[in-house]
Amino acid sequence: MNTKLRCLLLDDELPSLKYLKLLCQQIPELEIVRVYNSPKELLNELKDLSFDLLIMDIEMPEINGIELAAQLKDKALIFTTAYSEYAADAFDLHAIDYLRKPLTLERLKKAIAKVRVYQSSDTMPEKNFVQLNSDQGKFLLYFDQLAYIETSTTDSRDKQAFLFNGTSIVLKNISFDKLQELLPEDQFCRINKRELIALSIVQSFSYEEVKSNISSPDGNLKSFQLGEAFKNRLIELISI
Repeated sequence: MNTKLRCLLLDDELPSLKYLKLLCQQIPELEIVRVYNSPKELLNELKDLSFDLLIMDIEMPEINGIELAAQLKDKALIFTTAYSEYAADAFDLHAIDYLRKPLTLERLKKAIAKVRVYQSSDTMPEKNFVQLNSDQGKFLLYFDQLAYIETSTTDSRDKQAFLFNGTSIVLKNISFDKLQELLPEDQFCRINKRELIALSIVQSFSYEEVKSNISSPDGNLKSFQLGEAFKNRLIELISI
């Protein structure tokens, strides 16, 4: 593949940014589209940008690299950082590579080669999370950690998401219609006007009820009401 990778560079520290740009200019496969030292500036211009790859720092003021990555779709990501504790978060976001500072040309070349492999094999990692506003601030909701969502009992504009680890989070001012747009449609299903569930928790269902494989507070397996308007969609998904 001879087409160059259109690349954005982001680092809030100018010396690091200049050095990253210098290294990238020595890699023929890269075309540097824009260079940013502010994540907010990049976000403001995002809709007008055409690029294949973003190489960015993680530890930045206002918006860090992990939070920024949550707002990008179908783009290759390479993280750079001086801090090793972010590695797990970076790979949870399906970053293609994670580079420790100080960067070297050879290590950066290896990362670019990984991008080429993903690009040529059409196996660019898919996101397994969505970033939402919550009562705790910005929250990364991972699809494989979500059991079900119900309308908040204190404010119907909010929704309460229950995770498999037993915790819950209040999602602020979001509709079920919007949640269904954001969640994988083959993994989640709305079953009544107030609840949406992960298909992985369905153990059995009848005309009016869905029985799950997760426990309720009383120790019994939790059951959900199955609304008439939502029944056909559940049957369709379970039958796939």
